[in-house]
Formats: sequence, structure tokens, C-alpha cells
Amino acid sequence: MQVKEITNYLEEFAPLQYQESYDNAGLIVGSLEMEVTGAIICLDSTEAVINEAIDKKCNLIIAHHPIIFSGLKKLNGNDYVERIVIKAIKHDIAIYAAHTNLDNIVSGVNRKIADKLNLKNVSILASKSNVLSKLVTLCPEDNADEVRDALFNAGAGKIGEYSECSYSSTGEGTFMPSANASPYIGEKGKRHTEKETKIEVVFPAHLKGKLLYELKAAHPYEEVAYDIIPLENNWNGIGSGMIGELEVEMSEQNFLKYISDGFNTKCMRHTSLLKKPIKRVAMCGGSGSFLIKNAIAARADAFITSDIKYHEFFDADNQIVVIDIGHYESEQYTCELFYDIISEKFPTFALHLTKMDTNSIKYYYGGD
Repeated sequence: MQVKEITNYLEEFAPLQYQESYDNAGLIVGSLEMEVTGAIICLDSTEAVINEAIDKKCNLIIAHHPIIFSGLKKLNGNDYVERIVIKAIKHDIAIYAAHTNLDNIVSGVNRKIADKLNLKNVSILASKSNVLSKLVTLCPEDNADEVRDALFNAGAGKIGEYSECSYSSTGEGTFMPSANASPYIGEKGKRHTEKETKIEVVFPAHLKGKLLYELKAAHPYEEVAYDIIPLENNWNGIGSGMIGELEVEMSEQNFLKYISDGFNTKCMRHTSLLKKPIKRVAMCGGSGSFLIKNAIAARADAFITSDIKYHEFFDADNQIVVIDIGHYESEQYTCELFYDIISEKFPTFALHLTKMDTNSIKYYYGGD
């Protein structure tokens, strides 16, 4: 199996188009044509993980965080990033990262956190706009069902819990084939009038190429008329953070214990407790302070995230309990997510969860 077979599947699950503008997800080191002997899954591509891959004879590392986040101007081993990249290249190890694209999809990192908390009625906390488009096309009335089915099969027409959504209207189209045309209907050099169906469907922008391929394959005309219109609508399939509900509300103290047990952490920072029960919970794996106001607006009782600065805790404004559980701790189950995604598609592939502790933060609890 080649690297591209795995990366293509990961990018079907979490398209690179949905990464943030500052990110560097995708294949960072190596060739898509490399034959894969095995893969190590981790949060961070540390030197210890590279050594682990060498020992296990794995030549692919699948990480959440990109080892190269900004541009490299040299490769001479002066820092850990350069040393890791050099060692990976020297040992023919490919490094792939799925980062904010995996954060932003509805079934990604934050859904994994929600599942670990056993939350119900889960949805995106801050959905994104400008990720949907509308396709408008015209075809002969007799071919409308065939064209519509092709668009649906390519992934168009899904709105929330509804699929095969479209709008159709009828009218008359005119065209005159040239002497070099091969018209499906009509005669060369003569204007033709045809009763046509206009079909409109909404689709996520990353499916554009696939949609146009299937449209042209199913459409009878030699020249297919279509418009693609970007939409400003928010889409609940892509966005930051998630929100859901506990099956049974908890006291704030019991909820903190629940998180501590579920995320294997004894050290958490949080705002003042409000002496209210916790039922509605928002979360964002990694650095999520930018979503505090969204969590308040969504009437969450608590918001779980990491990397909150001192002054950002004030944004809770005694309206919500904000809990910083640590960056690594909030994203630790991303490795399980990768494993589940890949092993479902490639059940016999040599896939390993790293045994290395890649958390760069250590805690001192006092005492000897």
C-alpha cells in the first residue's frame, strides 16, 4: 500500500480545505508514492516517536500537530524541528498531519471529546460560513432524474439530517449547434428550443471537483451549462468546538471529578464555581479561549478547553465555568480517533499507537 492510499482516505474524512489559514496539515515529509511498511499514530512527531518508528520498522507517522508549522529556511539540525525532519528523511519516514481540518469537522477531535464525556444532542459550537456552494444546472426534462441522482450520489443535497434536497423548475432553453458540434438533440446550424429542467443543489465546497465530474458524466449534452454560486450560509457540518448535554446533570465538584477521571488529569485550572448544576457542556480540543463567548451565548454551563491566558479567564464573567485541562490532555484521544478511522478502512494494515509520552508539559504537585 502506498502513502497516498492512506492520506487520500484521511482527507476524505477531514478535507484539507477545512484547515485554518495559519495551519500546515497534509503530507509534510516524504512521497505519496512510498510503499508503507507500517504507521505510528501520535499527537506530536517528536524525536522519540521517530526512533520508535525506526525500531518498529514503520515508515509513516500520522500526527495531529504538524512538525513544520511555519517555513523552514535551513536544515542543519540546530533545533528539534530540523533534527526531526532530517532524521525522518534520512530513514525514509513520511510524516503526515491532520490538524485543524480534523478539529473542524463534525465527526472529528471535538466529537471524540464529547463521546468521552458521554454527551447527548451534540452539535458544532461555532459553525463556519462560506463553506457551502450552490450548483445550478439545466438538462432536458427526460434526463432530470438521472442528473439529479448523479448529483446526490456525489454528495450534493445534504442539509442537516436531510439528504437528496434539491429544487427544480421548468422552462425553455435555446441553442444552435455549430458545424463542428455533436448535438444530443437539435440540428447543426439551426436554433433549437428544448423544454428543460433547472436543478439546484447545495454542496460542501470541497466536493466541487467530484460533483462536476459526475454531472458531466450523467448529463446528455455535449456542453453542460451550470453555475456555481458561493453561499454565505453557516453550515453545521464544519466549525469550531462542540456543545452537548450530560445525560444527568451534576454538581460542579462532581463534574470536575468526572473530567479528572475521564481525561487522566489531576491538575486543572478553572474559574470560580457558580453553585449551579452542570448539564450543558461546551468543549474545544487544544487552544479554545476564542470560543468562551460562543459557549456563553449557547447557554453552556461549562466550557472545557486549554491554553487559557490569565486575562481570558475573566471573559467567563460569572456566567459559565471555564475549565482548562491542558492542551495534551484535551487532545489525547485524537490518537484513538486516527486509529478508528484508518483501521475501519484498512483492517489488516500495521497500525500502532505510539507508546511515547509526547506531552511537553510536566506537573509538580509538591512534596518530595
